[in-house]
Amino acid sequence: MRLTPLAAISCGTTSCPQVYLSDRGTIVVQGTHVDSAETDVATATGEVLVEIPMHLFRTAAGGAAAEPA
Repeated sequence: MRLTPLAAISCGTTSCPQVYLSDRGTIVVQGTHVDSAETDVATATGEVLVEIPMHLFRTAAGGAAAEPA
């Protein structure tokens, strides 16, 4: 799967929270794992909760809107 970042961010390391557009036409999110046991959300097998900063979400949403459908 090829991933294209939707936000131009720099966090000073090679592994930062990010939102990507995949070559499958889906969105992939990289962030901090959230333990679903600490939330009121039930996750199915294979699903995980991921936390990203709000500014990244807003920037990525703008990048996704600029991508061709």
